[in-house]
Amino acid sequence: MLNPAMQKAEILVEALPYIKDFYGKRVVIKYGGAAMTDCDLKNKVMQDIVLMKFVGMHPIVVHGGGPEINQMLARLNIKSEFINGLRVTDQPTMEVVEMVLGGKLNKEIVAGINASGGRAIGLSGKDDRLIEASFLDPSGKMGFVGAVKKINPAIIDVLIENGYIPVIAPIGIGDTGETYNINADLVASAIAVAIKADKLVLLTDVPGLLRDPEDPDSLISVLHLDQIEGLNQEGIIAGGMLPKVQCCAESVRGGVGRTHIIDGRLPHSILLEIFTRQGIGTMVVDH
Repeated sequence: MLNPAMQKAEILVEALPYIKDFYGKRVVIKYGGAAMTDCDLKNKVMQDIVLMKFVGMHPIVVHGGGPEINQMLARLNIKSEFINGLRVTDQPTMEVVEMVLGGKLNKEIVAGINASGGRAIGLSGKDDRLIEASFLDPSGKMGFVGAVKKINPAIIDVLIENGYIPVIAPIGIGDTGETYNINADLVASAIAVAIKADKLVLLTDVPGLLRDPEDPDSLISVLHLDQIEGLNQEGIIAGGMLPKVQCCAESVRGGVGRTHIIDGRLPHSILLEIFTRQGIGTMVVDH
């Protein structure tokens, strides 16, 4: 049996080809779920992101924040309402969403990355009109729930070129300056395509896509685009997994090399996916 020092050396050697492959490459990470609420997991995600930066990769973080928004709305006695999993966002709710996502959570993540030795800067879609948006539902039932119209990635390029890690809140801006609440998975996908990312990683609270939701050993490790329609019809891709698979598929079609749905409840899940042979979760690829 190898001694601990030799084991560490073996781990570094195993990671070397992956470090080489992704050196200088852009990786978009959608950060959410338990990895945002559990203190220990949160610290490990920050460490993963900083390590990626120091070995030559360019991580870009897009974060959600649903539970924190729910808590703040409850404190302010504003009722939460959802349609098809999306938060109905009237004007008072939009103000709370922007306060929580663009203010509190965004800066907490920035502070966490900085505390782990990185250099992060927080953005929302309003900064340099990074995320231009429009109404997802023109009928008005959903309120200020947005759809991405256009990503203007120049500010991301500036930050990366100067050694910073961009941390992006999924808030969009409309033609007349109105603010939109946009699903973070959709924003991460759109940004990955716009910046020609080599990888998109979605952190979730499930092991990946399972053939049987009750059986963690039924994980589908690799999902090809031409399999998605059939699995949709079988009901295997359903519920909260449906939009995540759709985001991955759109990213792959848009030129992103590989996309991954991984379990953010596992400590150092990002490193396990990127720097090990076996990886974790479900990888969505073209063919």
